[in-house]
Amino acid sequence: MVRFSLPPELARYVVHKGSVCLDGVSLTVSALDEDAFEVSLIPTTLELTTLGRRQPGDEVNVEVDVLAKYVERLVAAGAGGTTGSTGTTS
Repeated sequence: MVRFSLPPELARYVVHKGSVCLDGVSLTVSALDEDAFEVSLIPTTLELTTLGRRQPGDEVNVEVDVLAKYVERLVAAGAGGTTGSTGTTS
């Protein structure tokens, strides 16, 4: 397993057993706490991606699951009492 720290603005979008993309590699979160998560990397992934060359302290590109962002937006809209969408033209 490899552990990655995570800024708070992204941490809310990462869930145990959910998807996360690191340096373009889609992975499953195997463990999670408030400011970090872990993924399991198989030898093939380490060999064929940049992840096998990373060292402790290296920065990686993190992309969180877009579904979590959609859920957050829908929940926020529901909490605000909106049931539909409105828009204006410019």
